[in-house]
Amino acid sequence: MAKKMRDKDILKAIQRKSHQNKQAYLFLLPWLIGFIIFTIGPFFYTVYLSFYEVESTGLGWVTTFVGMDNYFMALFRNLYYLPALIDFIVLEITYVPAVVIASFIIGILLNRDIKFRSGFRTIFFLPVIVLSGSVMDKLIETGGTRLSDFSENIIFQMLMNYNRSAARGLLNLFENFTMVLWFTGIPVILFINGLQKINTQLYEAAKIDGATTWQILWKITVPIIKPTALIVAIFTIVQIGMYSINPIYEIIKAAMYNFGAGLGLASAYTWIYTLVVLFFVGIALLLLGTKEKAETVKLSSIQRLNFEQIKAKRDSVSKEVNNESN
Repeated sequence: MAKKMRDKDILKAIQRKSHQNKQAYLFLLPWLIGFIIFTIGPFFYTVYLSFYEVESTGLGWVTTFVGMDNYFMALFRNLYYLPALIDFIVLEITYVPAVVIASFIIGILLNRDIKFRSGFRTIFFLPVIVLSGSVMDKLIETGGTRLSDFSENIIFQMLMNYNRSAARGLLNLFENFTMVLWFTGIPVILFINGLQKINTQLYEAAKIDGATTWQILWKITVPIIKPTALIVAIFTIVQIGMYSINPIYEIIKAAMYNFGAGLGLASAYTWIYTLVVLFFVGIALLLLGTKEKAETVKLSSIQRLNFEQIKAKRDSVSKEVNNESN
C-alpha cells in the first residue's frame, strides 16, 4: 500500500512539473508571437529585399530582381561602404577587448571590501542612467568624448611606421577612451555579479596551498568568470553598432530613406554588416566559450530490461490513477 502511494506521489510530481512547464510557455507566448512577427519576420524579409531593386512609385512599392547586384554595389562600386566596414572591423578589434578588460579590472576593484564601495559603483554606472543614446550622439558630434591629441606621441609615431591601420585604431581608442569607460557601465555590474557568486572557500584553499594572488587570479577567477566575459563581449559587440560611433550606421540609414532604389541596397548593407557582427560573435564564442565534453551512456541488456520494466510500471500506475479518478 505504501509503495502504491509512493508511485502515485511520483506520478503527481511529474504531472505537476509538466503543468508548470505548460504555464511557463503560455506566459512566454505573447512575447514569442511578437518576436516572430516584428523581429524574425522582418529580419529574413531583408534577405529577400537584398536581391531586388525596391522603388517607391505612385502605385506603391515596385521590386525588380537584380540578383547579387546590390552586394557588388556595396563591396566594389560604392566608395564609402567598404572603407566604413573596415573602420568598423578595426573599431570592434580595439574596443571590445578594451571594454572587457577594463570592466573586468574595475569589477575586481569594486568587488573588494573598501570604503565608499557603493558610491564608486554608482559613479561608474551613473553615465548609463544619465546619458541616453541621443545625448551620447550629440557629445560625439561635438567632440565632447575626445581626449587630447595623441598623434604626436613617439609610441604612435613608431607604430605608424610599421602598421598604419593598427596605429589609427589604437589612436582612435585612446582619443575616445571616455567612450570605453561609458561602455563599461553594464559590463562592470555583470562582472561584479559573477565575482560574488564564486565560492570564497576556493580562495582560502588556494592560499593555504601557497598560491600567490596572481596564480589565484589566473587559475580560479578567470576560468570561472569566462561565461560572464562571453556575455560582456557579445553585449559590447552589439552595443557598439547601436551608436553613431559606428561608421556603417549613417550609410545604412541614408540608404533606407532613399526611396528611389535604396531599400534593397540598404538590405544588402545590413546583411553584410550582420555577417561581420556574427563573425565577431563566433570569435568571442571560440575564445571565451566553455567546452563541455558530451558523454554517451550505453545501457547494457540488464539495464535496458530494468528501464523497460520501470517504464511499464509507470504506465500501469498512470492507468490506475486515471481509473480511480474516473
